[in-house]
Amino acid sequence: MGEARQLPAIRSDHRLLADMVSAGARVLDVGCGDGDLLAYLAAAKGVDARGIELSRDGVAACVAKGLAVIQGDADTDLFDYPDDCFDYVILSQTLQATRRPKVVVEQMLRIGRNAIVSFPNFGHWRIRASLMFQGRMPVNENLPDNWYDTPNIHFCTIRDFVELADKVNAKIVRAGALDASGNHVAVTMPWWFWNLVGEQGIFWLARMDNLLKVHNKRCSGRAAPG
Repeated sequence: MGEARQLPAIRSDHRLLADMVSAGARVLDVGCGDGDLLAYLAAAKGVDARGIELSRDGVAACVAKGLAVIQGDADTDLFDYPDDCFDYVILSQTLQATRRPKVVVEQMLRIGRNAIVSFPNFGHWRIRASLMFQGRMPVNENLPDNWYDTPNIHFCTIRDFVELADKVNAKIVRAGALDASGNHVAVTMPWWFWNLVGEQGIFWLARMDNLLKVHNKRCSGRAAPG
């Protein structure tokens, strides 16, 4: 027997993202960094993996791994893709660095049937405590840069993103709060609790019209009543 194929190592939060993606799907990773998540998806799930990345070094790292990645900006270049050209569009830990987060999410849902978004949760209790008791912007594992060096320009909370999903007419298929290591906070609680204890948020969104199409297709496949 041949040896089992070893999959590329990825972060815990990337593994949770990957679990939401179907095998063989068409995937676009927006802000894909050095391509670790894309490489894992291609190896583990056989997806048609594509990406866009702003940094030249990131693009070079992806190309060195044999990935189809181009240099691009989430705020401007998603408009160039046609409707429904991907099954999943992923935005991992990048939303807060975009200039127009709402427009970016809308474009993700236009070009993809599903959007998967993760971001640092600015509503976490440690961040609240840092602002309240120290009067300073927080610096931690998920927000490692000082306020004057950070690329982040639009912080949000888990509760904020729930409201954004409603504004862009998206259905939350699955969501969760993650700890600092990217592991799932394994409790089923209301949004306000996840907003307090989750250091990161992860959301799988689907367009409402896409869900309607799936429902109608299922209904049309049923036998008509006699």
